Amino acid sequence: MKHFWIQPQKTQTKAQRIISLVPSQTELLVDLGLRNKIVGITKFCVHPQNLKEEKTIIGGTKQVHIPKIEQLKPDLILANKEENTKEIIESLKDIAPIFITDIYDLQDAISMIYAVGQITNTQNQADKIAKTIENAFTKLEFHKKTIKKVAYFIWKKPWMVVGNNNFIHTLFPYLGLENAFHSYDRYPEVVWSNPLWKEVDYIFLSSEPYPFKEKHIAEVQEKVPHAKIFLVDGEYFSWYGSRLIGTAAYLQELKQRI
Repeated sequence: MKHFWIQPQKTQTKAQRIISLVPSQTELLVDLGLRNKIVGITKFCVHPQNLKEEKTIIGGTKQVHIPKIEQLKPDLILANKEENTKEIIESLKDIAPIFITDIYDLQDAISMIYAVGQITNTQNQADKIAKTIENAFTKLEFHKKTIKKVAYFIWKKPWMVVGNNNFIHTLFPYLGLENAFHSYDRYPEVVWSNPLWKEVDYIFLSSEPYPFKEKHIAEVQEKVPHAKIFLVDGEYFSWYGSRLIGTAAYLQELKQRI
């Protein structure tokens, strides 16, 4: 099961006070027309702009302020298995029903959008968003066989890349690329002496969670001089809510650049 409830209630489709612990799902809630029903968000919920000025910040994705959440009296909490810790879920399970998502690929993301629409009684808008994303991705070529290899950095101290078994990994075939570190699970730490660097054609430096900038390109280029290095928008690669509407176009543009 990709999505599941903790402490479900009969009123799960009547949510009037929602807390979101996941930035990409916060944006989805707004695009579903639920902005006025959101009462609490994380400090990383930066989209849409100005939302943080309207809502109560309940902490981050890994640490939350339990008393503040209790005071908000939510009737629905949205969480994610990867973004949020088991400890957070345990601490919140007696406060309100928690809907936990578990996203590994595009189909999971589409399914999640439909599911959130179902539990918040916004099925029509969810259907529109999901179908728009599906149509956009059908226009992209998915390369089952690839030659060029990419390494995608998500962190610097320590250096960490995208391995397999995660959402970002599944987007590389749309660029005609293979993940050079596909034999590693999740988000492995890497060293520059790893022989796999000899096979890397491209290196992507993501804008999040570590904010890679232009100044980091030279540092990485010195370590892997033969690779082409690009700064990429991490939100388009890892936000699996309504932001996916723009992801297909972004991948197409990036594919042309590389």
